[in-house]
Amino acid sequence: MSAAPTPSVADPLAQSFVAFAVEAGVLRFGEFKTKAGRLSPYFFNAGLFDDGAKLGRLAGFYAERLIASGLAFDMIFGPAYKGITLAAAVSMELARRGRNVPFAYNRKEAKDHGEGGTLVGAPVQGRVLIIDDVISAGTSVRESIQMIEAAGATPCGVSIALDRQEKAAEGGVDSPQSAVQQVQQRYGLPVVAVAGLADLLAFLEGAPELAAHRPAVLAYRERYGV
Repeated sequence: MSAAPTPSVADPLAQSFVAFAVEAGVLRFGEFKTKAGRLSPYFFNAGLFDDGAKLGRLAGFYAERLIASGLAFDMIFGPAYKGITLAAAVSMELARRGRNVPFAYNRKEAKDHGEGGTLVGAPVQGRVLIIDDVISAGTSVRESIQMIEAAGATPCGVSIALDRQEKAAEGGVDSPQSAVQQVQQRYGLPVVAVAGLADLLAFLEGAPELAAHRPAVLAYRERYGV
């Protein structure tokens, strides 16, 4: 299966999303240590989309990108924990736009009473879209695929807010591929991102108040980018 097209640097939806993430304090600049141990000049924390207005607007960006992508799916799956809120919010936004799809999510620990099990929500069936904030090591995607297939359904793609477009790190060694590219290659799944690092750089070029951060972000991409 071919990868979903990467949004271009001039993509207005991506530019609007980056501006929104900066305004909401979700996308910050400075010096931050990543899971790979790198010092990144920017940090994206989707957990800070923490009120109804911000979450609703975020869901709008996901929905618009998904609709534009043409990706066919029957339901949404949100991996615990951040994916749970995202799956619910995006399914509500899609319904508001005339496309009502069910959603489900998983618990970190199996429940041994009530309905039991690890899956909550609609029955996991058909073509299932995994939704999350970012793909760092691909662990969440791998675990989601296992749960979806165990339920007899078919993973059909992944939707994320931001593609960092940087080399994945495996055992302390940089991979020639990004985590997103690895997911695309290993599982044959398209990854639909609202925006990427290229979009962030384009935004910084047109934002005088943030221009001082662009050289560091550009240098980071030149060192770790794919």
